[in-house]
Amino acid sequence: VPVDGSHWLSMREVLDKLQQKGHEVVVVAPEVSLQIKPSKNFVMKTYPVSFTQEAMDEVLQGLIKDVFEGGSFLERVIRLYQRAKKNSVVFLATCTHLLHNMELMSYLEESKF
Repeated sequence: VPVDGSHWLSMREVLDKLQQKGHEVVVVAPEVSLQIKPSKNFVMKTYPVSFTQEAMDEVLQGLIKDVFEGGSFLERVIRLYQRAKKNSVVFLATCTHLLHNMELMSYLEESKF
């Protein structure tokens, strides 16, 4: 179960190597993500979430904007703190939707994921 963004980019290389060595790789990810996309190198199990791709894209774009926007040190700290709170809501929702998806959770349990 990868974390989106740069964590996924690092993990992707590991998954490709595992697949090359003959392992079956299953990736569990939300239907809406920043970087996690289907691949011939792994089986992808997705689950629905309550936000759109546009909202997810805004997480990254908003962070980039907030990091490079000017202002005093205090203004930047407050702005980045507020951005972190907004982003945390999205990532918490992602986890909540996974844990409440009984069909997927049953599949994971039965397959000894």
